[in-house]
Amino acid sequence: MPDQRELRLPDEVRLHVEVSGPADAEVTVVLLHGWTLDGRAWHQQLTDLRSRFGDRVRVVSYDARGHGRSSCMALRTATLAQLGDDLAAVLDEVAPAGPVVLVGHSMGGMTVMEYAHRHPAHFAARTAGLVFVSTTAEGHTHTAYGLSPRIARLIRLAETTGAGVLARCGSWRPPRPLLRALAPSIRWMLFGDHCSASDIRLVTSAVARASLRSIGGFRASIGGQHRLATLTALAHLPAAALVGDRDRLTPPPCAESIAAALPATELTVCPGAGHMLMMERPDEVNAALAGVLHRVLTAVPAGPPPGPRRPTGTPGRPAPAGATAG
Repeated sequence: MPDQRELRLPDEVRLHVEVSGPADAEVTVVLLHGWTLDGRAWHQQLTDLRSRFGDRVRVVSYDARGHGRSSCMALRTATLAQLGDDLAAVLDEVAPAGPVVLVGHSMGGMTVMEYAHRHPAHFAARTAGLVFVSTTAEGHTHTAYGLSPRIARLIRLAETTGAGVLARCGSWRPPRPLLRALAPSIRWMLFGDHCSASDIRLVTSAVARASLRSIGGFRASIGGQHRLATLTALAHLPAAALVGDRDRLTPPPCAESIAAALPATELTVCPGAGHMLMMERPDEVNAALAGVLHRVLTAVPAGPPPGPRRPTGTPGRPAPAGATAG
């Protein structure tokens, strides 16, 4: 069973953190969930990591501020910048030494980018590998919800207006009867061609735990972030990016631009999958994470960073310009 602990941040926000594996493991993997979700989203990856790597790998997951079992926060701190600072604090407290592999889904991937942008020396000293799952470095640039541009603009306007209202609702959480009624909409927005009833229940349960302040408050920061320039400085790191070709929130062009900025990235496009790849395509996500971990575990401690490799195709889609298999 994971060790569960509470980390109190300087602004008195309490983060729920779970740690499994020995403190002297060769590598620490940090799993960062998406907007309105919580650490339970990674349950299939946690099981696979323990099975594949045993005590060689330590795994840390935590609920972001305002999500899951972590406490609510002041509205002014509902930003990706603050999440990047929180990640630095979690590493200092829970994994103060040794290499780390950062794995981010959606908002979690954006948190990794913000950490790299705001704490470049800290990031460089600690980070040995990256896995980006259904995320973007370009805000809502490519988000069209799978609809026509005109309808997408109307939905975005309604969404951002509603987010502003929710952000002022404080620590209240969405009523479960409402979420049950919205389950078909959640399924359409977050999943692709196929999903299980248990996945829908888990996602709905996670949304029910998120405060209305976090559901609404983070929207502006997520929509406005642009960190491709930050990523280009990380091109030497082993990395993977995955996306579903039915993803309505962070469609394939989001992952393609990340892979173009990180030429050593292995890009995987999953046919028929939506935004929740950890649940919809656990085998692909597990394999990509294991691939990065194997590269980190076998890396020579000293020497020049690896150069870009010859472009190859990726599952379900040709490799875009700049994207290569790692």
